[in-house]
Amino acid sequence: MTSAKTPGRFAGALYVLMSVIGFFAIGYVPAKLIVHGNAAATIHNIAAHETLFRLGIAAQLIGHAGFIFVSLALYDLLKSVNRRQASLMVVLIVLAVPIAFLNEVNSFAALLLIRGADFLTAFDQPQREALAMLFVNLHGRGLVTAELFWGLWLFPLGALVYPSRFLPRFLGVWLVLAGIAWVALSLTGILAPQYQTQLNRYAQPAFFGEIAFMFWLLIKGANPSAAPDTLKSMA
Repeated sequence: MTSAKTPGRFAGALYVLMSVIGFFAIGYVPAKLIVHGNAAATIHNIAAHETLFRLGIAAQLIGHAGFIFVSLALYDLLKSVNRRQASLMVVLIVLAVPIAFLNEVNSFAALLLIRGADFLTAFDQPQREALAMLFVNLHGRGLVTAELFWGLWLFPLGALVYPSRFLPRFLGVWLVLAGIAWVALSLTGILAPQYQTQLNRYAQPAFFGEIAFMFWLLIKGANPSAAPDTLKSMA
């Protein structure tokens, strides 16, 4: 079974794999290590579980870089629908990658402060902990910035899925709703961060659009050659 013969399942498998890696980095690791409102406990957890923290950094880098290949696989799958929309989808994903990579510098800075390198002896322990927590928080703000692109790329993706004829239309609508939710979450984190947690809770049904899409591709697959010739001529 080759990716050329099963482009839908290949794209779905990549999408699921990178999403699992992303969940580990963005969901699991922070939940285990970060104690909101308690800098001392957070710093202690990171120091005690440094390997897990480093694995989170590595997963962030691998997951975001891997999404470039996800977007290229989806481009191959959907380019027959509209090549310009498919290209825009890839561009929006690629734009998010340098933001995510630069953001990991904050995690490295926090780890360096926690480990207490020789040149940091000018700072006492409480000062290092406060600075480390600052970088942990900056990393969180960096993710808020990346969330904007996590939402924007779903608009062209949804616009491609909806008229594709080889994927269900409801998935296209659901993907656009997920894009709106991500953009709203990002802007809320910038403009009114006190409401971000509440909005995230209410937005969960929209976020499931991505999960439904990736597992549809993985399980059901998709066959671009099944699209009507009139639709292919629009690409």
